[in-house]
Amino acid sequence: MHEQKLFALDIGTRSVNGIILEETQGKYHVIDILVKEHSERAMLDGQIHDVLAVSNIISDLIQELEKSHGPLKKVSVAAAGRALKTERAKVSIDINGKPLIQKEDILHLELSAVQKAQAIVAEKYQAEKSYYYYCVGYSVLYYRLDGEEIGSLIDQQGEEASVEIIATFLPKIVVESLLSALQRAGLEMEALTLEPIAAINVLIPPSMRRLNVALVDIGAGTSDIAITDLGTVIAYGMVPIAGDEITEAISDQLLLDFPLAEKAKRELHEHETIKVTDILGFETEITKKDLVQNISPALDKLASSICHEILCLNNQKAPKAVMLIGGGSLTPDLPKRIAERLNLPENRVAIRGIDAIHSLTLSEHIHKGPELVTPIGIAVAAHKSPVHYKTVYVNNLPVRLFEVKKLTVGDCLLAAGIKMNKLYGKPGLAMIITLNGQNITIPGGHGEAPLILCNNSQYSLESEIRNGDQLTVEKGEDGEKTELKIKELIDEIPEKEIQINDRFYKVSASLTCNGIVASPEQFIKDRDKIECKMPETIEEMLISLNLHELVTEIRPFRVNINGKETFIPPLSGKIYRNGKEIKHFHSFEHGDHIVIEKKGKLTVSELARLKQIILSQTIPVTFNDKKMTLKKPISVMKREGSTLLEDDIIHNNDYLLIEKSKIEPFIFQDLFGHVDIDIPAHSNGKFELQINGELATFYSVIEPGDHLNIIWPSITKTTTI
Repeated sequence: MHEQKLFALDIGTRSVNGIILEETQGKYHVIDILVKEHSERAMLDGQIHDVLAVSNIISDLIQELEKSHGPLKKVSVAAAGRALKTERAKVSIDINGKPLIQKEDILHLELSAVQKAQAIVAEKYQAEKSYYYYCVGYSVLYYRLDGEEIGSLIDQQGEEASVEIIATFLPKIVVESLLSALQRAGLEMEALTLEPIAAINVLIPPSMRRLNVALVDIGAGTSDIAITDLGTVIAYGMVPIAGDEITEAISDQLLLDFPLAEKAKRELHEHETIKVTDILGFETEITKKDLVQNISPALDKLASSICHEILCLNNQKAPKAVMLIGGGSLTPDLPKRIAERLNLPENRVAIRGIDAIHSLTLSEHIHKGPELVTPIGIAVAAHKSPVHYKTVYVNNLPVRLFEVKKLTVGDCLLAAGIKMNKLYGKPGLAMIITLNGQNITIPGGHGEAPLILCNNSQYSLESEIRNGDQLTVEKGEDGEKTELKIKELIDEIPEKEIQINDRFYKVSASLTCNGIVASPEQFIKDRDKIECKMPETIEEMLISLNLHELVTEIRPFRVNINGKETFIPPLSGKIYRNGKEIKHFHSFEHGDHIVIEKKGKLTVSELARLKQIILSQTIPVTFNDKKMTLKKPISVMKREGSTLLEDDIIHNNDYLLIEKSKIEPFIFQDLFGHVDIDIPAHSNGKFELQINGELATFYSVIEPGDHLNIIWPSITKTTTI
């Protein structure tokens, strides 16, 4: 029968466990186990802080084992679960106007979130580069579309898509320090695994990993947690509180030194009553019930810490079951308290020892206990499914990956430090234009997906890679600025057909760009202000048809008198729409029949009458027995410096100046502006002015109806005109 001897090391915070197994046709037999405690603080949170001290204790352990089992040159080891760093991250992208979301887009989104979590971990733990951390797994907590949780983003459309993930990272320095300590001790690393994976591999077969189960490895200083679901390990976590916290509480309550308190804690797991001797030499018998009550605060703190981390890792919901391993799992009453806090039945939280490992036997001198699950699991898991390094070249640069799961192109890009959110081409420049006063954003063309070649064949982000693969990654092409014509922005330019004074016209909407008449074929530019407006009023319609004469006719008759605008509505042109009179500011519809009557004519005398302007004053008199009317101007109307007569026509928009005189009585002298005086040849040049037969002067006031005469003394008769 073929037998194979396996040697594994479990390098913990307090001690180093060496274990030797034999594998025969799939069955394992534990030959020997040796435990060596650290003499100084060489380990912290699963990471080797003093390589020399750790290598010395490994050397001592090997020398002792080799005495009974011969030379040991190759070893399987595990990276501690407590060294794993878990972080949540959320990434959102704008999907407005983009094509339907496909699987590659979602994977790109998830990896962008992983990279964000990677950066958060690097910042928290003060590493210089985010790719100093291996991503050993991530799980999607939820997808959201426009802020609402959704089961899948495939073929969805909306404004914004987002994903939140929880990812676990292993610092590269943890692996490198492990290798250094082993080399110093003269050992070659045969296989590498992770402690949580090692325990899960021996306790939870692949057929059970579709269940949502939490595995808690409670050691001395830390409690390591792994969550399985859907056939894989979805999350890892750690709380810095474990069995030592309970041991210290027992030590305080019973006045025991630390080793005796640790022994008492283990005995309580198997016995209801134990006897202890305190530091004063007194022997005391104490029941499990009483001691549990005394250390209840420490138990609550441990149970609460573990449950809080489980819920954080499992998206705030309790798993189906919880398995407890490690020496700290023997803490009394702990499974019950964890079950209560997770609202699980008590039988769903259980301590699992090595008796749960199938096809395993132990030598008689080895004590069975849950603390042996992880060391045995390391040996078995490292043998059955060892973790290897793979070297892949990304854009000709070598990248080494830690193969704790199926490695994909996406993992290589993360490890190479390539920014996932920079791989897709940028969208083309958007344009912001104004259409009829409303701002409209016209997005640019979409950026192209990156081109990923593996060994000159096109690959996707989820494609599996092999050792030595050559990856070439080219950023996607940037989107171009959208070219758009005005007619593509406006579906249809509206038109109306109307009849004006028995002629048919087609009225179209006016199209302007930045105040200049534009063609529908014109290309739009950023910041353009486009107006597409149908004339709304009769006046706007006539202007659009270039019927300026009719526009003038329908506007109110207007003159400017002495600098003041004066409107004369009775003389304005009239508008009839389908037989009804309307105003120039009224609307029109398709098929309307419009009739426009021209303005009336206006004379100076008509204007004076309408505006109550007195042009002149008159008085009736009789001169030399002939009746006549004397007339004297009161107001003089001028246009462009010329005096207008009463019958002159006033035009629309004329600027008029009216000069007014003071109204005074008529005098005899005013007569000479209306008659011609012929002086008789035989006259001696003397004359008399008479009003109603009485002598008068040139300045004598004339009243209406007066009889006026001019008498020449040398002549017997009155001179006639």
